[in-house]
Amino acid sequence: MGDPTTTLDERFSAPGASAVPWPRTRDTLASAQLFALTTVRADGRPHQSPLVAVWLDDAIFFSTGPTEQKHRNLEINPNVLLTTGPNDWQNGLEVVVEGVAERVTDRELLERLVTAWAGKWDGQWEYTADEQGFRHMGDFEVHVYQVKPTKILAFGKAPLTHTRYRF
Repeated sequence: MGDPTTTLDERFSAPGASAVPWPRTRDTLASAQLFALTTVRADGRPHQSPLVAVWLDDAIFFSTGPTEQKHRNLEINPNVLLTTGPNDWQNGLEVVVEGVAERVTDRELLERLVTAWAGKWDGQWEYTADEQGFRHMGDFEVHVYQVKPTKILAFGKAPLTHTRYRF
């Protein structure tokens, strides 16, 4: 995937502000340790939960157990939002990713993701890969999802900026 089309929304940005450069937003996604995942329940209500995720190959990957609410929601509606940022009014960058979650079963990609998860969290998230996804602690089945962004919003502070990236 090449660089996205970047647009500054001046209505929600400080006078004279510039769009947040894509490399800064991409680095924020790559370094974030925690995301909030929003899915949609069968009755249309939103469901949100915090989780760890990995930015790799221009996509975000996350995992969930097959009995968890977010997994059940994804079986019905794969549209998701993933958000991350410091939750600070004066500093940092808040990022919102829109896309469709697709289950990952490619063993080679799963092996790469096992390495990425272990490296990002200093070995605290230990997975192994199999044909279904991940195994946690040798037993617990974990499904892995990939979200290729369709749109990303970046909200900068000091100065306030509202940047949209389209893919």
